Amino acid sequence: MASSVTTTTEASPIVACTISRDIQNFDLLIEDMEAALGDGWGDLGFSEALAFLGQPEAEELEFVAIAIDESDEDDLAVLMDLITAAKGKSVKVILIAEDVSTAALHQLLRNGADEFVPYPLPENELEAAISRLRKPAAPDPAAVQAAQTVNPLAKGARRDGAIIAVHGLAGGVGATTFAVNLAWELANISKDQQPRICLLDLDLQFGTAATYLDLPRRDAVFEMLSDTESTDDESFGQALLSYEQKLQVLTAPADVLPLDFLGPQDVERLLSLASNHFDYVIVDMPTTVVQWTETVLNAAHIYFALIELDMRSAQNALRLKRALQSEDLPFEKLRFALNRAPRFTDLNGKSRVKRMAESLGISIDLLLPDGGKQVTQGGDHGLPLATSAAKNPLRKELNRLARQLNELGQSEGQAA
Repeated sequence: MASSVTTTTEASPIVACTISRDIQNFDLLIEDMEAALGDGWGDLGFSEALAFLGQPEAEELEFVAIAIDESDEDDLAVLMDLITAAKGKSVKVILIAEDVSTAALHQLLRNGADEFVPYPLPENELEAAISRLRKPAAPDPAAVQAAQTVNPLAKGARRDGAIIAVHGLAGGVGATTFAVNLAWELANISKDQQPRICLLDLDLQFGTAATYLDLPRRDAVFEMLSDTESTDDESFGQALLSYEQKLQVLTAPADVLPLDFLGPQDVERLLSLASNHFDYVIVDMPTTVVQWTETVLNAAHIYFALIELDMRSAQNALRLKRALQSEDLPFEKLRFALNRAPRFTDLNGKSRVKRMAESLGISIDLLLPDGGKQVTQGGDHGLPLATSAAKNPLRKELNRLARQLNELGQSEGQAA
């Protein structure tokens, strides 16, 4: 590692530098910088960097990588000055952050940071960020939005896709995380015969699928939901957004809407449109039971009910069971998934899971491990776990589930 950006006798010219309170706190960054640039980079502290960026020599840099953690949030003004000084010299800025609040990240990105990479660094993500910085010019925002919009859907398509609903039986049990990451795993399940996947965020008030995938919320969603009777293949396609050209998403509306804004017939039309054009339709449901919950339950091939190992989940699961059975609704479609399940070696925890299932008279079909802080970080950064933390235990379990669902779907299709 070069010790200073002012060194001129090195064989490799200095094209970038890291800026941090202490670079030794970011050892993975050191390795990735050396892998990407060899000896062609240096390191500076905050005060040194501000002075250096005021000199003409700074214009020779391609970019700076500002590495921060939660302890640096008190120096937010200094960080913003660094970004301003770099941009004044036409130097690109990569922001590398660990455990930094969303509000602080938002301010720094709005102040001009070009790229953001979470720390610990996902594999090859720094090199990918550098490659993006070296592209000739950023695309026009209007072109980006146009690219995100799905191409017009083929009229009269009849795929008869599988509908998979996800319903959290208590707040914070991870239903949206489950839905978003399951949809992404299904979208990447096969390179040869990639299935078409659609994610519908029907939590009209506080749906966060858009946040977890870093997608904008557009007025087209509200306009379509306001008049589903007139919605056809074209208008439905225009309301969808594409994530990485693999996953099509109907985000929640930009504004909070009453849950009765949609009726059973509205939801039935949406599900019909989606299943006609996609192989799998993942429906992220609101926690509240609404008048169209029955519509989704009847249409769904699988209805995942997420719970945790606590009293509120147990009580809500029992209430839902009684409600469905009293109305003679297909309770058997529910597949209870226990999030943040005890570890394999936690015999006491496993015993509690068994007692919970027996007392409720249900079968807990899926045990999801606790993904820890990486799950929260991935959501804050708008990245699926497969991208931000591929080796996370929760991601591995969701990948396994996606493969099972896809194999089941293929076998049923061949049987038909």
